[in-house]
Amino acid sequence: MKNIIVTGSSRGIGFELIQLFAKNNCNVLAISRNIDPIKKLNNKHITTLSVDLSLESDFNKVTDYVQSNWEQVDVLINNAGKLANKPFTETSTQDFLEVYKVNVFAVAELTRILIPHLSKGSHVVTISSMGGIQGSVKFPGLSAYSSSKGAVITLSELLAEEYKDSGISFNVLALGAVQTEMLAEAFPEYKAPTTALEMANYIYNFALTGNQIYNGKVLQVSSSTP
Repeated sequence: MKNIIVTGSSRGIGFELIQLFAKNNCNVLAISRNIDPIKKLNNKHITTLSVDLSLESDFNKVTDYVQSNWEQVDVLINNAGKLANKPFTETSTQDFLEVYKVNVFAVAELTRILIPHLSKGSHVVTISSMGGIQGSVKFPGLSAYSSSKGAVITLSELLAEEYKDSGISFNVLALGAVQTEMLAEAFPEYKAPTTALEMANYIYNFALTGNQIYNGKVLQVSSSTP
C-alpha cells in the first residue's frame, strides 16, 4: 500500500483526490485547516490532520504522524492554495505574504521536513497554475496568486536538480481553470470547462506514474491558455 499526503484536502480537487487514493487502497494523510468534511467520509484509509499551512509550528503534526506510522512517503501532493483577487494597487504586502505563506513557503517547508521520509521512487507533485507560466494569458487581479504559482515552478525545478541522484522526482502540474469553490469565490460569474473530479482523476494517475517519465518538469494541464 502506498503512503500518500495531500494538502488542501477538504474541498475541490484535494477532496476528490483523497477519495480516489483511498478507493484504490492507498494510505492517505489528508491535510487541511477544516477537517470536518474529511472526517464525515469515515474512510479507514484516510487519516486527517488539522494543519494551518501558514503556521510553521503546525508542520510538527505532519512529521510526528509520519515518523510514528509510516516508513516512507510515496507521494506528496502540494495542492493547497490561497487566492487573492484584487487590483494590484490595492494588493498590500500583507496580501502577498498571506498568499505566499500557503502557496510557496508551505510547499518549501513541507517538502523540506519530509525529505528524510522520501526515497527512490517517491514523487512530489506541486499544483501550480497556468497563471504561473511565462507567456500565458494572465487574469488581472491575481498579482500575488499568479506570481506565487510561478515561484513554485522554479522551486520544483531546483529540487529536481538537487535531488536527482536520490531517485526522488519533483514535478509540477500547471492547471487551467477548474470549477472549484476557490474559483467560484474569486470569480463568481466564471464557469470553468473542467470539474474538480475530472482534474483529480488526471492528478491521481500522474502522481502514481508520472515520475517514471518526468522529473523537474512543468506540465500544462489546460485546454486553453488561461
